[in-house]
Amino acid sequence: MDFRKKFVVQPVAKLKLGDIDPAYKGEHETHESAALEIARHTANLAQLQYRLYAEGKRSLLIVLQGLDAAGKDGVIRHVISGTNPQGVNVTRFKQPTHEELAHDFLWRAHNHTPAKGEIMIFNRSHYEDVLVVRVHDIVPKSVWSKRYEHICEFEKLLSQADTQVIKFYLHISPEEQLARFKMRLDDPHRNWKISNSDYTERKYWPPYIEALEDAMRETSTSHAPWYVIPSNHKWFRDLAISSILVDTLDEMDLKIPKPSVDLNAIRLQYHSAKIEQKKE
Repeated sequence: MDFRKKFVVQPVAKLKLGDIDPAYKGEHETHESAALEIARHTANLAQLQYRLYAEGKRSLLIVLQGLDAAGKDGVIRHVISGTNPQGVNVTRFKQPTHEELAHDFLWRAHNHTPAKGEIMIFNRSHYEDVLVVRVHDIVPKSVWSKRYEHICEFEKLLSQADTQVIKFYLHISPEEQLARFKMRLDDPHRNWKISNSDYTERKYWPPYIEALEDAMRETSTSHAPWYVIPSNHKWFRDLAISSILVDTLDEMDLKIPKPSVDLNAIRLQYHSAKIEQKKE
C-alpha cells in the first residue's frame, strides 16, 4: 500500500477528520501480521539515516502533532529507536519560555532545525502557535490567521536549504484517548505522564479538530506535506509512519560519499603496521 498517497493532505483541499477512521488497519488485522513489515521498514530506515548522515548535505525534519495520548512519544520510541543517536535529535515544544515569547513565534522552531546530515524530530511544534493559541483565545484571529503564511514561508525556506520537512498528525478517537488515560492511571510506571490538563482539555476537542483541519489544509505543500495517520492501533501507526519515512528518504536518493583519502596508501600503512606488530 502506498501510505503517502493514501494519507497525504492535499494542499487547500477540503479536510474533515471526522471522515477518516482513526481505527483503520489497512491490509493487516493484527500487530502480529504486520510485525515483519514494521521490522523491515525500521531496518531500512536505519540504513537510510546512515546514508543521510554520511552524505552530510541534506537533512530531515519530522513534525509530530496529536492531541494528548495520541502516541508521539511512542513513534519516537518504536519507529526511530533503531537509528544512530549521533544523527538524530528530538525537541519537545512545551509552553513557551519568557525568552521565546520575547521573539517572533517561529524563533524557537528555527533555533532547533536540523543541521546537514541530521534528522530532527519536533514533538509538537511551531503549529502550537495556530492551535493552542487559537483554541484558548490567547491571541486574536487577526494574529494567528496570518501565521499560516509565515509557516509556509518558513518551511519553504527549509526546503530550499535542503531540509525535507514531513509532518504527521496522529489521529485518535476521544474513546481511545480516554482508554489511554485510564492506562496511565492504572499503571504505576505511567502515572508520571498524568497532568491536570488531560481531562480539562477534552472539552475543547471540537475546536482543536477544527483548528487542526484548518492548519493542515493551509500548510500542506509538496515540499512539506501533512499526513493524517490513523492511530487508534499503535502498531498500524508505526507501520504507516515507518513506511512513509522510508519512501521519503529513499526518494531523496542519498549517496555514500567517496573516500577523502588514498585507499591504496592507507592499505599500505595498514600492512606495514601489521608487519611491525608481528615483529614485536
